[in-house]
Amino acid sequence: MRRPADVQVVVLMGGLGTRLGGITKQCPKSLVDVCGRPFFDYQLDLLTAWGFKKFVFLIGYRSDMIEEYFGDGSSRGILIKYSQDGEKLLGTGGAVRRALPLLEDDFLLIYGDSFMDIDYAETLYRYEAGKAAGNRALMTVLCNNNRFDKSNVIMDGQKIVLYDKHDPKPEMNYIDYGVCMYERSLFEEFAEDETFDISVIQHELSVKGQLTPQIVTKRFYEIGSPASLAEFSEYVTRRFNEAHPAVFVDRDGVINEIVWNDDIEQLDSPMKISRFKFLPHAADAIREFAQKGYYVFVVTNQPGAAKGKTTLSTLYDINTYMLEMLSKEGANVDDLFMCPHYPNELPTTKEHFLIRKCDCRKPSPGLIYRAMRKYNIDMSRSYMIGDSCTDVQAGAAVGLSTIFIGDIKCDLCKKLGDLAPDMIARDIAEAAQLVSDNG
Repeated sequence: MRRPADVQVVVLMGGLGTRLGGITKQCPKSLVDVCGRPFFDYQLDLLTAWGFKKFVFLIGYRSDMIEEYFGDGSSRGILIKYSQDGEKLLGTGGAVRRALPLLEDDFLLIYGDSFMDIDYAETLYRYEAGKAAGNRALMTVLCNNNRFDKSNVIMDGQKIVLYDKHDPKPEMNYIDYGVCMYERSLFEEFAEDETFDISVIQHELSVKGQLTPQIVTKRFYEIGSPASLAEFSEYVTRRFNEAHPAVFVDRDGVINEIVWNDDIEQLDSPMKISRFKFLPHAADAIREFAQKGYYVFVVTNQPGAAKGKTTLSTLYDINTYMLEMLSKEGANVDDLFMCPHYPNELPTTKEHFLIRKCDCRKPSPGLIYRAMRKYNIDMSRSYMIGDSCTDVQAGAAVGLSTIFIGDIKCDLCKKLGDLAPDMIARDIAEAAQLVSDNG
């Protein structure tokens, strides 16, 4: 399993930004001011927080300004290289082909005028899994239904059937999100100065069944027009410049049912989408949190893959299913943070990279700290809601008010020691009422 630090990120930054009118006459899109900072600073901060350290910027219009601002990246603890588009506009694919001498065998590709907040660890995992199955690229896709732009992807479950941005079809309800991974060799097949769009490669791979999907659930933001720039500015103000309280919610036993596992003959997390069942009023409670102005973060330990009960891809699929179903109910989760690790290897373990002692497995508060790094959170008014002593311990470790779901039993009291939850509720609906009463 590759670490972000080992993966090269290629950023397309050569666009003219003509739809922004006078805003880009003196400035490239990546440096357009958003709430006092250049636009791409927000995406670069996100990527460096994930641990990416190697970047290649494909630049053209006002390239001198980009190089002057970002430099070689050393002040940020990263390395940035540059590839100039040249006088001839070569399209997105041609720009990547021109940069070939700087590119590694596999690389992540993003756009310099889009903000894309996804689970990049899942991106790397799914790309590697896809390569093992014979695929040559990965595309992130969002269930779009023509909301943000024209949908261009046909999905069949977890498979991309067709990508075509030039010939839309009624069955297309997903859209390419803007984060992809490629084999370098895909671009070697084109001439050095050939003009072409990356969509040519994506379409061909989809037809051949060699394009791995990653379904994402959080919308993207782009700054291609004054209206979209204003929309992103509003988002930045709320997320980064204003502190908001948050509700951190455990998953199993709080949002969904814990189910019987015949293999181990005990109650367990659902290991298949078909076994995932929402608890009553879970969507109602999440909607209520959001209506009261709280961020909603799911923080969950999921060691099933590390123990060999399922695969990491299935754990990701279950989380995606949960988020998509909640979204359909108008219950939007702001972010999900999952620890897939387990400290001890078992005879059934297959994905050995998941075996390690980490700081994200509750009762350690690493998942909460991850949220704190990404969002501006008013921790003094925030809550941890869970049905396990590890949830109470993780929340208390960072000063959150804690709500325990269920009954306090003697064996749980012993595990908690002198630590007790601040409140107890029968279910998440009652927890939502407690948060409302105390808010």
